[in-house]
Formats: sequence, structure tokens, C-alpha cells
Amino acid sequence: MKKKLLSIALSMAMVISLTACGSAQEAAPAPAETAAAETTVAAEEPAAEETVAAEPEEDITLTMAWWGSQTRHDRTIEVIEMYEKEHPNVHIEYEYYSFDDYFTKLKTLVASDQVWDVFQLGGNFPQYMDKICFLNEFMASGIVDTTNISDANLKITQDTEGNQIGLSNGLNTYGIAYDPAMFEEAGAKLPADNWTWDDYYEAAETIHEKLGIYGSSAFGSSDFIAGCSTYVAEHGTVGQYSFFNIDLSGMGFDDAQMLTPYIQMRADMIKSGSYPDAGAEAEITDIENDFLVTGEAAMTWVAVNQFPTIYDDCQADGRTLALAPIPKVTADGPDGAVIQSSQMLCVSQDSQHKEAAAAFISWFQNSTDCNNVLQGERGIPVNSEVRAALSATATPGQQIMYDYVDKVSGFKMPDKYNVLSPDGQDQVVDNYRNYIQQVAFGEISAEEAADKTYADATAIFN
Repeated sequence: MKKKLLSIALSMAMVISLTACGSAQEAAPAPAETAAAETTVAAEEPAAEETVAAEPEEDITLTMAWWGSQTRHDRTIEVIEMYEKEHPNVHIEYEYYSFDDYFTKLKTLVASDQVWDVFQLGGNFPQYMDKICFLNEFMASGIVDTTNISDANLKITQDTEGNQIGLSNGLNTYGIAYDPAMFEEAGAKLPADNWTWDDYYEAAETIHEKLGIYGSSAFGSSDFIAGCSTYVAEHGTVGQYSFFNIDLSGMGFDDAQMLTPYIQMRADMIKSGSYPDAGAEAEITDIENDFLVTGEAAMTWVAVNQFPTIYDDCQADGRTLALAPIPKVTADGPDGAVIQSSQMLCVSQDSQHKEAAAAFISWFQNSTDCNNVLQGERGIPVNSEVRAALSATATPGQQIMYDYVDKVSGFKMPDKYNVLSPDGQDQVVDNYRNYIQQVAFGEISAEEAADKTYADATAIFN
């Protein structure tokens, strides 16, 4: 089969999961170890590459697919070709897509039992559990090497029973990327580590009034992460509230009106023009044409693995970006950002070459040569020796990413997180975004939008 080069646009949703990274990432995962890299670099590749001697001698063909930006596509293709050169009997046919197109295609393949041998998933992976081959047996046999991956970093891609769903493509978290020069030109207060949503709103309004641009670019589907899962968790004490509860049996808070202030703020920004309306938001097709990158906004929500890409894009235009933590409800309240998995690579249950697929995933995460090409674009590597190698040669944008993840790792975190998202969350997200637009156009109140969002989420469990 000829290698397919498909659509290149990156959805603004992560998820995280960050969101997604795809989605990723709406649910908050188990705390991961700090991303500060050790200072020693491995003298040789991890044992995973030696264990792959168990590969069959005959030629085999693996299929692989992912979503992402053009940078991700180019780098992933380069490492696939590197792997094929190192393993002449393995041929990899690849496809790449925008976020939305990826999952449209994946759903088609699920229905026909033809899911790619190696496929990328984010926080919405529970929808595809029947198509995921757990890595447990390959880890036990040594085909998948986890020697330099901590238990904490393995847990962020495990189910509640400890099954290894995949290996994380990188540690990730969310932040606000911004242009300090625009803030200063407008006379807006620069973001601080303990800035609040009120500070964010005031800065956006000031920038719009003084510069005639958006104070903030659109958050896209991540507005649900910001205004629901993050916003709720920023109330009370650390870990007191969450949007969904830990075991996904119901809601993690009782008062729907907790959501109202954020909804009202966002609607007010849309009405004033400091935040894009739905039509303008639709113009953003990937992170590289985000309004912050094009100079039409002063800040944007970002999964931090995306930050080096937009940093370099803006640097080429003579602009220097910075990265701030997610705003908080109160300056002395819980922090919004947590460490999580960006996405992960999984082995398909439909694969006829599961062992070879698992071996490739192990190489993808553990090979220093591979990750010197990938450069943490999917997130900070979970392998400690790979992190050390990349940190030693980091670009300015990458170093900001590393330092930021290190900072967030020091925030006080709840004792327990849930890495899963409930079935039906996608519809809740879509409805929530529509409610904000309805508030902006005066069709419903922010209080009604909060009640509707809570009712939609509660209905998942009925």
C-alpha cells in the first residue's frame, strides 16, 4: 500500500489531554514525576531495542496513524523511516490527519475491525477500549522496555485495574501562551504565577480596547477544560471538587452555579470583541494559525507541547512569547494546571503483528536517536534518559516548556486523579460551547447555561 499523506490541520483540542491532545485531556491524571531531567545521558540505547530480536524474520507490514501539526507529521515520518532502516524486515504504512478527521476515520475502522496496528489516542480512549491490546504481556516479556519510565509515568496511561493501555507520548499540561510586548504596549498587567480569571479578563479587555485586537484567542473545545473541569477544581481546597467524581459514577460537585462566573466572563468577552465569536473561532484550523501566532491576539490557551512550535513561528517574525500558568479563581486558591499525558501510542486488537507493533512503540518512547528527531513535540518524554538528552540541547522555546512543566510539577496536587473521561462527554462539551454563544447573544442567561451544562453532564450517568 502506498504511504498516504493526508490532511495536516491540527485541532485546537488537545488532548490532553492535554484534550484531547486531543481531548486528552479533560480528565486530570495521576501525578507524574517532575520533568526536570537528570544530567547523565545513556551511553547506549535502552534494552528494548535489543529485545526486538524476537521479531519474525519474514517481512511484515505495520500500519500507523496519528493526528497533529505539520511539524509532527514531518518528524514522525522521519523516525518511521529511521526505524525501517534499523529493522529492514519491518515496513510501516502511515496516515496522518487533522484531529477531527482522525477520529472520523478511526470510527470507520472500528466498525470494520481494521484499526491500524499502531494508533494514537488521547483522553477519549475509553471509547476505544475494545480495540486496544494492553501492553502488559509485552512489558513482562521485555518487548516493551520500561526500565527508565517511572511507575508514576506509567500510571498516567493505565486503566483503574492497572492495565497498561499504551505508553505516553509525553508529559504535558496546559498554560496560557502570551506576547509580553503586546501587554506592555497596551498597558495591561503581565500574568503572574498566581493571576486570576479576573486578571485574565481585565488584561484581555484592556488589550482589545488599546490595540484593537483580540485580548485572547479562542480556546476551542478547551473552553470546557478551562471553564468546567479546571474551573470547578480551583474552588475550595485542593482536591475538594472536580467536575466528574473520581470513579466516574456521577458529578464531583453539587452546585451548578459554580460554573456561572466563567460562562458570564466568556460571554462578556465575546460581546465586547476581546474574544473571538464562533465564526472567527472557526478560522483557527491548527495551532500554527492561532490568532496569537498571526498577531491578532495577545494570548491563547495551549497544551505546552505545542508551545515550542508557536514560539519558533513567532520568533521568526521578531516576536518573543512567554508562558503563564492557568489563571485561578482566587490568587491563594488551588492551581488549575496538573501534569498529565499528552497522548499515547496503542497496539490494536485488530493487528496481526501485535508483538512487532509493541516493539515499535517501545523504540518510539525509549530511543534517544528517535526522540532527538521528535524533540518532545508530543510532550516531554516519559523516559528519564531521553529527557536528559533533550534537555541538554533544548531550544529557547523547548527550555521554556521544560521549565514550565517543572514549575507545575511543584504545585500542590490532589491525592487522587482520574485519567478517564466518561462516555458522552463529547456531547456535553459541544452543548457547553453552544450555551456560551447563546448567553453572548442574549438568548439565555449564564445561570441557565450553568444549569443546562450540569443537567447534560448528570444525564450521562442516568
